[in-house]
Amino acid sequence: MALHLRGTVLPDGTLRDLWILGDRITFDRPTGEARTVADDGFLLPGLVDVHTHPGSRTEEEARWDPDAFAEQIAAHRDAGTLALRFPGLLGEIPDGLREAPDAPRMVTAGRWLAWAGLSKSADFHLVTDDLVAAAVAETEAHDGWCKLMGDWDFEADPVPYDVLRTVTEAVHAVGGRVAAHCQSAQGVLNAARAGVDSIEHGMGMPEECVELMAAQGAAYVPTLTAFARSAATRIKDNPRSRLWHEGHRIMIRRVREAHDAGITVLAGTDSAPFGNVATEVEHLVAAGLPAAVAVGAASWAARDFLGLPGLVEGGLADVTVYDADPRLEPGVLRHPRRMVLRGRVVR
Repeated sequence: MALHLRGTVLPDGTLRDLWILGDRITFDRPTGEARTVADDGFLLPGLVDVHTHPGSRTEEEARWDPDAFAEQIAAHRDAGTLALRFPGLLGEIPDGLREAPDAPRMVTAGRWLAWAGLSKSADFHLVTDDLVAAAVAETEAHDGWCKLMGDWDFEADPVPYDVLRTVTEAVHAVGGRVAAHCQSAQGVLNAARAGVDSIEHGMGMPEECVELMAAQGAAYVPTLTAFARSAATRIKDNPRSRLWHEGHRIMIRRVREAHDAGITVLAGTDSAPFGNVATEVEHLVAAGLPAAVAVGAASWAARDFLGLPGLVEGGLADVTVYDADPRLEPGVLRHPRRMVLRGRVVR
C-alpha cells in the first residue's frame, strides 16, 4: 500500500500531495489504496549530518565499538537525521546495519588519512608515507570519498600543498572526492589551493580561501557546534587557547562570507550528543546565514551535495514533517511530528 502525505513541500514552499511507493516519491496519484500519514504541516527532505563520527563510547577514547555505533546512528534517526556522512570511522559498519530498513542512509569516507610527515598524528589516524595510494584505496572501498588530515595542530607545519594537490588529483581521476580536515591558516590555504571538495572546520581560514573555494566548487563544513563547545571550555590566557578562540571567531565570519561568495555551506556536528544537527543549524543562523539557507544546509542542500535526491519526482522516500515552517522557526527541527525513512514510517 502506498503512503500519502499532504503539506507544504520544502524548499519550494508549494502545498502538494505526494505519495511513497517503496523507497521512492511520486507526485502522481497511484492506483489502489493509499494510507495518509500526514495531512498538513511542512514536509522536509530528511535531515542530514554531513560530519559525524559515531562508534566510540567517549570522545576521549578512540576505540571502535559497533554497539555504540548502532546506538548513535539510532539517536540520529530518532531526531529526524535520516542521512549521515562519516568523514572518518574507527572501524567497519556492522554487517547488515547499513541497509537496515530503520537505519539512516550512510555515506562513508573510510579512515582518517594522515601523511607520515605530519607531526603529532593522533592514535586514530591511519598514518602512511604513500598518501596517494591510501587515498585512492579508501575512495574506491567506500562511497567515493576519502578524508585527509591537512594539518593537526597550530604549531606544526601542515601537509605541503604539492602533496595535497597530488592526492586530490589522483582521487579525482578515479571519480572520487576529498574531504580535508583543516584548522590552521596555512592548512586551509593549502587544501583550498589543492582543490579539495570540502573543507572541514576551517579554523583560521584566510580570506583568500573564500575566492579559491568558490572558483573550484568546494563546500564548507564549519562544524560550529563542536568548536563552540570546545571554545567555551578553553582558558583564554595561554597562546594556544588564544589561537583557538581567534580561529573560532574567524570560522564564524567566514561562514557568511562563504555563502555570499556562492559556496555551499553544510551542517555537520562533529560531536556528541548524536542527533543534534538542529544545533548546528542554529549556529549557522547566528553566524549570519539566512534561516532558509541554514535549514537547507542540513536538508536539501546537503542531500544534493551527497547525491541523495530530495522531495522531487522519483526522489528518495525520506521525509520529516513539522508543525511550523523551519525556514521561519528553525527550532522546530528539534520536534519532527512524522518521519518516513526508506519508505517506512519510523515515527
